Amino acid sequence: MDNAAHPVPGVDYPRTFLEMDERFRTDEACRDYIRRLRWPAGFICPLCGWSGEAWETARGLLRCQRCQGQTSLTAGTIFEGTRKPLRTWFMAMWFVTSQKNDVSALGLQRVLGLGSYETAWTWLHKLRRAMVRPGRDSLCGTVEVDEIYVGGLEKGKGGRETETKAIVAVAAEERGKGIGRIRLRRVKDVSANSLLAFVQEAVAPGATIHTDGWSGYAGLMAAGYQYQVSVIGAGSDPAHEVMPRVHTVAALLKRWLLGTHQGGVQRQHIDYYLDEFTFRFNRRRSRARGLLFHRLVEQAVAVSPAPYSAIIDTGQARVKQQQE
Repeated sequence: MDNAAHPVPGVDYPRTFLEMDERFRTDEACRDYIRRLRWPAGFICPLCGWSGEAWETARGLLRCQRCQGQTSLTAGTIFEGTRKPLRTWFMAMWFVTSQKNDVSALGLQRVLGLGSYETAWTWLHKLRRAMVRPGRDSLCGTVEVDEIYVGGLEKGKGGRETETKAIVAVAAEERGKGIGRIRLRRVKDVSANSLLAFVQEAVAPGATIHTDGWSGYAGLMAAGYQYQVSVIGAGSDPAHEVMPRVHTVAALLKRWLLGTHQGGVQRQHIDYYLDEFTFRFNRRRSRARGLLFHRLVEQAVAVSPAPYSAIIDTGQARVKQQQE
């Protein structure tokens, strides 16, 4: 059944590109959509907290009727400070969510006719930050957990040893023989502290965690989880058969990074590529591309702004934090 032909009740979104293109032909239409997503129950003044109507000034600012303070509709969102039309942003979000695998900065630049590669690259990183929904639900049920290593070959290193590769923790829900939702996060190392913190962030208490025999997972039961262990190598079944879901996710992630990005993902930015892969994987069965577009716009007004300088600084800070 095509979900695009059956809209989700109570959710307002365009179902096709033609509908999106017609509906958001002007910046005013885009502003109205953002306003309703940002304040579904009515305007809330970020200065005094008053809830009610707001006047729009000739400069496009919203003036609170109570404190007379003025605020921009896009302040505090990823659109803050943009000089490009909101329609162009909406076109970018439709393009990003309508592609099954991924969008490169060069591809976005060409489609939108942006003046520079740097602008397209920055926009994609801003949108990746909006792909993680604040307060998203934790994984539940039985969840496979393992770590993978992203990067080139290292001479003289084996097992869980690494010097230059990024260590990525993977959690994948079991859904019968298939895979449910996933979570990915770069971790500092494979110690108990790092792995337990990842599990507690990604998986609801009481769930069953299925791992290999690595000692870094030994504290899961004390943390309130059920613990299922499959010691890889102790039996005749290979790792990809004992824990097939995390190995499938790992293979798909590496193929995606190498195929779409030609292995050119810088280590300091890998966290946001992990967010994008998670966003796409968890919505892989959705045929309603318009709903994905709606979710991305919805989340874009819920996350903090990220100027170019912050994107660079955040990436460098994350690498430093991982190394400490």
